[in-house]
Amino acid sequence: MTWTIYLSGEIHSDWREQIETGARAAGLPVIFTAPVTDHQASDDAGVAILGAEPDKFWHDHKGAQINAIRTRTLLGKADIVVVRFGEKYKQWNAAFDAGYAAALGKPLIIMHQDEHAHALKEVDAAALAVARTPDQVVSILRYVIDGALPGHAGARDAAQ
Repeated sequence: MTWTIYLSGEIHSDWREQIETGARAAGLPVIFTAPVTDHQASDDAGVAILGAEPDKFWHDHKGAQINAIRTRTLLGKADIVVVRFGEKYKQWNAAFDAGYAAALGKPLIIMHQDEHAHALKEVDAAALAVARTPDQVVSILRYVIDGALPGHAGARDAAQ
């Protein structure tokens, strides 16, 4: 089985690449999907495609609706959803994705630093795991997929 992992959340660091690199190095049978991570493209998708809006509310609304087509589709197809909350920005979209994934019954891994533990307590409570680093997420994926703990052979490795 190839697992589909949806990577949602902050776009200002390379956490997605770290998880993808770690999963490749572990030989995990996964594919990764994500929202559009080009901030400007995401913000302007609606007006670039459907036409300008003089009111910023409608500008943002058009973009959010078009982005939701991708987000809802990929979240619905995901086997596991990973949501990263960054240190600097309040990511309401990440919180929405986490809630949407939880409502769909998707296994949810949340990733954030300790200083956000109180603010994200309800989100964390809906998750099946709360990680601090991309390496921890890769270790969770390796365990879930291969039955391997860090430093141990997994079920696929042992069978070979």
